[in-house]
Amino acid sequence: MKYVHLGRSGVRVSRLCLGTMNFGPHTDEPSSFAIMDRALELGINFFDTANVYGWKKGEGVTEQIIGRWLAQGGGRRDKIVLATKVYGVMGDGPNDARLSAVHIRKACDDSLRRLQTDRIDLYQMHHVDRETPWEEIWQAYETLVQQGKVIYAGSSNFAAWHIVQAQHAARERHFMGLVSEQSKYSLLARTIELEVIPACRAYGIGIIPWSPLAGGLLAGGVSEAREGRRASKHVQDNLAQERARLERYEALCARMGEKPADVALAWLLKNPAVTAPIIGPRTLEQLEGSLRALDLDLNDEVMKELDQLFPGPGGEAPEAYAW
Repeated sequence: MKYVHLGRSGVRVSRLCLGTMNFGPHTDEPSSFAIMDRALELGINFFDTANVYGWKKGEGVTEQIIGRWLAQGGGRRDKIVLATKVYGVMGDGPNDARLSAVHIRKACDDSLRRLQTDRIDLYQMHHVDRETPWEEIWQAYETLVQQGKVIYAGSSNFAAWHIVQAQHAARERHFMGLVSEQSKYSLLARTIELEVIPACRAYGIGIIPWSPLAGGLLAGGVSEAREGRRASKHVQDNLAQERARLERYEALCARMGEKPADVALAWLLKNPAVTAPIIGPRTLEQLEGSLRALDLDLNDEVMKELDQLFPGPGGEAPEAYAW
C-alpha cells in the first residue's frame, strides 16, 4: 500500500479510503466486519463514515457497526485514521442538524459513543452551513480539539469560496482549519477542477473524491450486473443518458485489458491534488479488486483519450471560460 500526507498535515493515509456507506443498508454486519479486517490486512488505514449513514434518523447505524468492530480490540483503533461527518439531520429538534456549536458538540459526543472511541481523527463538515458564522463553527471545533475529541477538521461539498472563508477565519484564530475536502469527483463529474482543486492546492488541503465511480457507471455500468446503488432509479437514469459515452469508455478499457473501475480510480490517483478516492465496497471481492488501480499508471495517450471522452470544464478558472 502507498501512503501520502492528508493535505498539509503530518498524518499519513492510504491512497485508497474505505467508504462505509454500504454498511448496514447493503452489507450486513458480519460482512462489514470482514471487509474492515481485510482492508487493514491490505494496508488501508483510512476509514470514512458519517453520522447519517444507515439512513435511520438519529440512529447512526453505520457508526454503530464500526464501533462494534473497533470494540473487538486487537489494536484496530490505533491502526486506522477514522473520519466521520457532522451536519445531517439526527433528530426532530430545531438544533438536531447543521453546524451550530450546539449541534457540533452534541453530534461529536454521539458519534464518539456510537463509534466506541475517545477521538475522531478527521471530523468533517458534511455540507456548508451558510446560516452559521465561521467564528462559531471554529470555536466549537477548537473546544473539541482541546478536549482531545477531534484531531483534524475537514469539509465536504464546499465551494472554493467556502474553503477560502473557512481558512481565512481559522487563520485569524491561529487555528489550523481544514486539512481535507471531500468532493464529488470522477470522470463524469469534473466541476471541481474549475476552482475547488486550485483553492485546495493553495491552502494545502487534500482532496478526497466521493463517488469516484459515479454510482457504478464507471465500473462497467453498461455491461455488468445492476446491484446495490447501481440499481437505483437515479443511476439508471444517468446510464440512459450516458450510455453511448460509457460504451466507448468500456471499449477503451477492454483494449487496455483493464477493468473500467480500475481505470476510473487510476485516473483520479494520477492527479497530485487527490489524496485518496473513497471506495465503497459491498463485498470482499470489490474491496480486493480496487487495489489494481494503485499499480495502474495511465500513459499520456490514454489520458488524452479519457479527456476526449469525458471533457472537463476546460481547466482552471478563469482561463477555462475567459482569456
